[in-house]
Amino acid sequence: MILISLISGIIFGLGLIISGMANPAKVLSFLDLTGNWDPSLAFVMAGALFIGFFAFLYAARRKTTLLGKELKLPSSTKIDRRLVLGSILFGTGWGLAGFCPGPALVGLAMGLPEALVFVVAMLAGMALFELIERRCGG
Repeated sequence: MILISLISGIIFGLGLIISGMANPAKVLSFLDLTGNWDPSLAFVMAGALFIGFFAFLYAARRKTTLLGKELKLPSSTKIDRRLVLGSILFGTGWGLAGFCPGPALVGLAMGLPEALVFVVAMLAGMALFELIERRCGG
């Protein structure tokens, strides 16, 4: 199972590098709709949505993964305040840094200093979230 996870992670990381998703300058150019807009990542996202749509249709009919492990898909379709606020925070971070978690880890492995700053900030944010959840009973 560890070998399958490693191979899957390498393939995912290579996909992020080849597609340009691990390059913050390319991501920021994609998000800059009023400046020097680069629409190429829209094709990457459209391809991911296309494949993901059919993968989730297939997965919804299964009880186990292809490797025989229990398949745990999200059951909630509720759009609440936490989801909306989390999406806004995610989008803001992505727009400011040009990274989201997966590409940031790839950038970290590539030795990008800005990826290190992002990952440290991401981990601090996760720790802060856990602290608030424990105190407020979220």
